[in-house]
Amino acid sequence: MQLYSLTLSQARSMLQEGRVSAVELTRAVLERIDSLDSRINAYITVDPEGALEAARRADSAIAAGNRQALTGIPVAVKDLICTRRMPTTCGSRILKNFRPPYDATVICRLEEQGAVVLGKLNMDEFAMGSTNEHSAFGPTRNPWDLERIPGGSSGGAAAAVAADMCLAALGSDTGGSVRQPASHCGVVGLKPTYGRVSRFGLVAFASSLDQIGPLCKTVADAAVVLEAISGHDPADSTSVPEPVPDYASLLEGDLKGLRIGLPKEYFRVEGLDAGVRQAVEKAVRVLVDLGAGVVDISLPHSRHAVAAYYVIAPCEASSNLARYDGVKYGLREKEQDGLVAMYNATRSRGFGAEVQRRIILGTFALSAGYYDAYYGKASQVRTLIVDDFKQAFEKCDVIAAPVAPTPAYRLGETIDDPLAMYLSDVFTLAANLAGIPALSVPCGMADGGLPVGLQLMGAHFDEATLLKVGHRFEQAAGIDAKPQLD
Repeated sequence: MQLYSLTLSQARSMLQEGRVSAVELTRAVLERIDSLDSRINAYITVDPEGALEAARRADSAIAAGNRQALTGIPVAVKDLICTRRMPTTCGSRILKNFRPPYDATVICRLEEQGAVVLGKLNMDEFAMGSTNEHSAFGPTRNPWDLERIPGGSSGGAAAAVAADMCLAALGSDTGGSVRQPASHCGVVGLKPTYGRVSRFGLVAFASSLDQIGPLCKTVADAAVVLEAISGHDPADSTSVPEPVPDYASLLEGDLKGLRIGLPKEYFRVEGLDAGVRQAVEKAVRVLVDLGAGVVDISLPHSRHAVAAYYVIAPCEASSNLARYDGVKYGLREKEQDGLVAMYNATRSRGFGAEVQRRIILGTFALSAGYYDAYYGKASQVRTLIVDDFKQAFEKCDVIAAPVAPTPAYRLGETIDDPLAMYLSDVFTLAANLAGIPALSVPCGMADGGLPVGLQLMGAHFDEATLLKVGHRFEQAAGIDAKPQLD
C-alpha cells in the first residue's frame, strides 16, 4: 500500500509504531499532489516547505512522547478558512493575493493537535455554487471521471481526499457544501451542529448557515477530526459551550432499538435518479439487518427549503460581501473617476457571475418594501422546518435520505442554468436551515460507476449517534471502491 493511500487511522498507527515518519508520509502526499493535481485542480495553494517543517516538528513530538490526535497527519483546508502563512482567496479574484494576519480557530486547533497543513483547496467562489465550476482558479474535476463535477462548494476538499492528495480535509457547509461533494466523490463528509465548531476565521457566506466540517476517507477518521476541531470558542459568538464527546470511543456497539426515520417527502422528489434511490434503499436495508428499525416520518415544510434558503442565504451574502469594496483589503481597480466608480469597477471585475447574482438577489430581498415579503417570510418558513425536525426526532433517532438527487453530472451541464444547480441541493438545505448535524457516507454506485452517498441527519449535538450509525454501516456494507487515476 502506498503511503498516500492510507486512511488517517492507519497512518496514526504507523506513526505511533515507528513504521513511518511524518516527513516520509508528508513527502509521499506532496509527491502525489505534484503528479496528479494538474489533472484535478483540487488545490489553489500548496506549501511544501511549511508542510515539511511541520512534519519535522511532528516527528520530534512523537520521539519525545508528545503525540496528539493528529500528530504528523497531512491535511488540507478549503480556501475560505483563514491561514496566516498562506493566502486565503475564497476562490475569488477579489482576494487573489490576500494573506490574513491571523489563523482561524480550526487551524489553531489542527496545529495544536500536530496536524501537517499541506495547502488550501479549490472551491466555488465565496462558497456559492454546487459544482466547483464557479472558481476564479478554474473548476476542480471529479477523480472518478475527470469530465464530471466533484460537487461544491467544497469540491476541492472532496476531490483531494478521494484522490489521496491529503488524508483528511476541512470544508464548509452552508447548504450541503460538505455532504454533496462527499457524495459525488465517494468520501465521508460531516456537517456538525451549528455552533459545535468555531467559525472564527471562516470567511462568511451566510453567517447563520455556515459550518466547518471534515471530509475523510472513513467515518472513524471523521470522528477523530471532528473531536480535534470542536469546542467552545470565546472569539465566536455563535460557538456553543457544549461538552465535546470522545467520538472515536463511541463508534462501536450494535444498532438494536435504533429508529431510522424515512421522510416520505425526500423519496418523492421529482428527478430522483433511480440508481440513487436503489443505493439509498439498499443502505437502509443494511441498517435494518444490523438491528435498526424503520419508521415513516414526514417533514412537510421541506418542500419549501430550496425557496427559503435561496432568500436567506443571498440576503446574508449581500450583507457579508459588502466589505469587499476596494478600500480595506483585496483587489482595488485603480484609475477610476471617483469613489463610486472605483467601487463599481472593483466589485464588477473582482466578483464572478454567480456571486454577483446572489448579491443582487439578496440586496433586492432586503430592500424597502420587500423585506417582509421575502426575508421575513423565508425566516418564518425556516422556523416551521426547525419544528418539523423536532417533531420527527420524537419518533426516530436518525433520519436517512439521499444526499443528492443524481450522481455527479458533466462539467458545464448546469453552468448556464442556475436553477438546476440550486435544485441539486434539495435534500441537504433543510439541515442547514434547522442547524442540525448531517453525515454523508458512501453507500454504493449508480449507473456509470459513479458514487452515491447516504445522508444521515440527527438531533442537535448528537453527532455521536450519526457517526456510530455511519461507522457500523460502513463496516457492514464493505464499500471500498477507489477512483482509478494511476
